[in-house]
Amino acid sequence: MDIQNPVIQLCLQGTQAEFEHRLEDAWALYQQAWETAGDDYEACVAAHYLARGQKNPADILYWNEEALRRAVAVGDERVKIFTHPSI
Repeated sequence: MDIQNPVIQLCLQGTQAEFEHRLEDAWALYQQAWETAGDDYEACVAAHYLARGQKNPADILYWNEEALRRAVAVGDERVKIFTHPSI
């Protein structure tokens, strides 16, 4: 994972905000990551994190399915964790 990638950076910042119980900040950072995503890999990562902040099960499912769709579109080792989570 390229931690210098701007989308990854936003997701890392969002995770830090979550750990600090700044949930609104976290969700805003994840949304910004989604809006910044320039390819399927970045969209996959952002969608994964957006799913975490949803309260409605249908929305959680939507974002998890979006992450999976984008991971399948990438189709390389960078997204293996999203397509084979037990590995």
